[in-house]
Amino acid sequence: MTKYAPVKAVIFDLDGTILDSESVYTTIHEDICRKYGATLPFATRVKLFGTEEQKACAIVVADCNLPCTPAEFYADFQKLSKERLAHCAVFAGVQKLITHCLANDIPIAIGSGSSSESIALKIQNYQDLIGQFHHMVTGTDPEVEKGKPAPDVFLITAKRFEPPIDPKDCLVLEDSANGVKSAKNAGMQCVMIPDPKLPKEFCTEADLVLESLEDFKPEEFGLPAYE
Repeated sequence: MTKYAPVKAVIFDLDGTILDSESVYTTIHEDICRKYGATLPFATRVKLFGTEEQKACAIVVADCNLPCTPAEFYADFQKLSKERLAHCAVFAGVQKLITHCLANDIPIAIGSGSSSESIALKIQNYQDLIGQFHHMVTGTDPEVEKGKPAPDVFLITAKRFEPPIDPKDCLVLEDSANGVKSAKNAGMQCVMIPDPKLPKEFCTEADLVLESLEDFKPEEFGLPAYE
């Protein structure tokens, strides 16, 4: 039964939606804070979900009043990222939905706010998984002028389907409030699968909020149901 407007394509966020990279990012931020004798408050952690890496580092430095520059924090962040990001896990329900979409000729793509450099680290062990998507747009794509919550990433992702797909016909899967805002700013419907610890007030703009992608029912958005 269709509960929402029917869609023709599905756009996946990467961090926190396909790959459990957000938990890795959190431990990296925590470890760098610890180096400077500080702790990472949960309120700051919430600000970082769906935020571009360098901007996130600047937020941590400011919020925690660290005795370093954002550039110094980011240098530490890059070093630890290279060591740890290759070990992100894939969330439950991701491959099932990808397989279902491909079997039913539903176009799928990735719209990520992360840099192409960090994405390369995260997907190095998942080339077969990522290769199933029609295309991917990153936060450092030349056409992306502004990161999430601006709509650029998702609008460009929709435009690069062959043929291009109208934004209103795209469904976005996201984990962060910034990502949801980006999808809504692009005129798209959005399903949110947030971190379990994320306060409910950060989930109000999504069309639908799920605990896991395993709970997603394609038929609610006019797509073929799982068999």
